[in-house]
Amino acid sequence: MDKRIYLNYWADSYKTDLENNILPFWLKHGLDQKHGGVYTCVDREGNLIDTTKSVWFQGRFAFVCCFAYNHVAKKQEWLDAAKSTLLFIEEHCFDKDGRMYFEVTEDGTPLRKRRYVFSESFAAIAMAEYALATGDKTYAEKALKLFKDMRRFLSTGVLEPKYLPTLQAQGHSITMIMINVATCVKKVISDPELDQQIDESLFALKNYFMHDEFKALLEMVGPKGEFIDTINGRTINPGHCIETSWFLFDVAKDRGMDQKLIDMALTILDWSWEWGWDKEFGGIINFKDCKNLPPQDYSQDMKFWWPQTEAIIANLYAYKLTGDEKYLKRHKMISDWTYAHFPDHECGEWYGYLHRDGSVAQPAKGNLFKGPFHIPRMMIKGYALCEEMLAGI
Repeated sequence: MDKRIYLNYWADSYKTDLENNILPFWLKHGLDQKHGGVYTCVDREGNLIDTTKSVWFQGRFAFVCCFAYNHVAKKQEWLDAAKSTLLFIEEHCFDKDGRMYFEVTEDGTPLRKRRYVFSESFAAIAMAEYALATGDKTYAEKALKLFKDMRRFLSTGVLEPKYLPTLQAQGHSITMIMINVATCVKKVISDPELDQQIDESLFALKNYFMHDEFKALLEMVGPKGEFIDTINGRTINPGHCIETSWFLFDVAKDRGMDQKLIDMALTILDWSWEWGWDKEFGGIINFKDCKNLPPQDYSQDMKFWWPQTEAIIANLYAYKLTGDEKYLKRHKMISDWTYAHFPDHECGEWYGYLHRDGSVAQPAKGNLFKGPFHIPRMMIKGYALCEEMLAGI
């Protein structure tokens, strides 16, 4: 394989697809010109099927628009879409207690609030990326405040526990997302709590969630990492774990190419690839049980869009950091499978939900959980990684 040709091919593919397919699809079909913000519930052709707005995706879309502006092309329409969505967030998506809603109507009327802080996490990274794009320090300050609010919500009992006191547990999802939030906010503003959070999450990942006896990073463990021998306690989410690995690559890069951290991330990636890669049909599978018992989730053997995108980023990133050919081989494996099954060449964008064999389970391009985030983020990050490697050849 000629590496220059390969990397040039993917750099061009990511950039072209982002600029001519993915972002235009959402700017045309998702951007709400009347109320601001973005719709995500659209059918295969982009027709609106539900006007409910996911608050997650207000932040996610604003982030992606700014991320593309900062790393791919300085397109004003992307920055304008981000600002419109950020204004919608600030005007309509916060409750009086400072927490954010999970769903609102198209005009911003609150519909639902959940016990999580993921709406806050995506709003924070959007504000940080917007500050980076524009130099507007007020959004850097807003991002930091929201990050600190998240830490307060998580540590003071504001959020209702997931389980009754009879089960003491902690989850991987919030541990990993706080690394990403802190890393993004650190780009535009300094504060000791940012590194403190990263260090706390790194400690938890290494000492609590990584279980060498299963060669797996578990989704739920006890307060000190105790193995919980239940269906939920045995769950492995390969996509989440692979995403965590490249979040750690970002931290390692920021910390002067910390080799111990890179090795930890590579271990998580290698474990998770072994659990996730479907050796019969290809692609990354949704859920596994660390004892190889039957998983509970009804979608356990399906192929969702987002784990594939995380595997594409992580293996390309791992190759950049290590030069190990196995990661380039994996990047080709996951890219070949993903691009053979997910893109909709007739109507644009990607399908989100496939059966295990790669056939389409349902053709909608978006809902409250799928929209303009994982796919464009993968293309932006992939483009940047390819360009960095090409510059060094």
